[in-house]
Amino acid sequence: MFRTGLLFSCLLLALPAAAADKPLRGAALDQRITFLMKEAKVPGLAVAIVEDGKVVSVKAYGQRDVEQGLPLTTDTVMYAASLTKAAFAYATMSLVDAGTLKLDASIAGDLPKPLPDFPKYADLAGDERWRRLTPSILLSHRTGFPNFRFWQPGKDYDPNGKLSFYFDPGTRFGYSGEGINLMQFVLENGKSIDVDTLMKNRLFQRYGMTRTSMTWRDDFAENVAIGYDEEGKPLGHKKRESVRAAGSMDTTITDYAHLLAAMSRGDGLKAATYRTWLKPVVRIRSVRQFPTIGLADSHDNDSISLGYAIGVGTFESPRGPAFFKEGHDDGTNNLFVCLERSKTCVLLMSNSSRGESIFAYLLDDVLGKTCFPWYWNSYIPYDRPELRSEPVVPDRHPACAI
Repeated sequence: MFRTGLLFSCLLLALPAAAADKPLRGAALDQRITFLMKEAKVPGLAVAIVEDGKVVSVKAYGQRDVEQGLPLTTDTVMYAASLTKAAFAYATMSLVDAGTLKLDASIAGDLPKPLPDFPKYADLAGDERWRRLTPSILLSHRTGFPNFRFWQPGKDYDPNGKLSFYFDPGTRFGYSGEGINLMQFVLENGKSIDVDTLMKNRLFQRYGMTRTSMTWRDDFAENVAIGYDEEGKPLGHKKRESVRAAGSMDTTITDYAHLLAAMSRGDGLKAATYRTWLKPVVRIRSVRQFPTIGLADSHDNDSISLGYAIGVGTFESPRGPAFFKEGHDDGTNNLFVCLERSKTCVLLMSNSSRGESIFAYLLDDVLGKTCFPWYWNSYIPYDRPELRSEPVVPDRHPACAI
């Protein structure tokens, strides 16, 4: 509950041209998006809006291929990146619903042999902490693993990097694609559940996601987004051939919007299971989300109770609890934010590394003041470049001051 009579401040930014107190819709929002894209040099952006659990708007702006002058459309296939994680977590909760999976049970009980006996996880031999890992810990980024073993804390990329724990499992937050992929490994090797089939049956077919897949499909080629780096250099579109729960999904703004609407309603899950999915299991006190491990603790986001649930981040907005998930890769910036009580969401998908530079503004434009932790997410606004080079200091950029 937010206290009254005190100064309430979100973003701590001077929003150019738009007064984000009242959400924008229709032509006013189109104009605003076009303005921000031009100012920030974002080639393509797709935006979907969910209200009361229903998709009410899906639009695409700019180009999917600048060199060929091809427009981005609502059916353009875009890389979902880590939006895949939220979808995978939601599908996994259906297994919890069915009694097939227990969130708080050790993965040791699901595997036919000790985890280090599998070649992929041989690095963990001699460290029994792997037995503390549970589906809840894996899906809420509390494993103690780095994001990926080839990017160890404080070190450069190492293709031969070894997997190890950097803190005791379950004790704190540390974003980890390794943890998500281990959950996939447990399902496939311990329960004989093919994750590709799980996603198709529980999500893609159910919600009419006809242009969504965990791997590349040749029919995507006719309408696919080319990614662009911060300098506007084309990066192409990777044709991923293996299923990775941490981020192999291709989708469209239309498809994922329908999934997001279902998520906002709790569709397909029992009420109690849905509440468990969104219940925060850890408070987050890192000054930034990345680097995953090694940054100082901070009180920047205490006022919004920043935390993590099962596959999604959580925080307290001025209009109650909210959940979110971002997706980031070279040439890809994605984000969704949902207000739980009103079942109002916005989904942003861009084929540019510059897309996130307008996300903080667009959230307030579409949802009204949210107090979203933009600085923690490294969503530095395009017109505040000085924030990119300043030292990362705790307690300097609170998402919401009260």
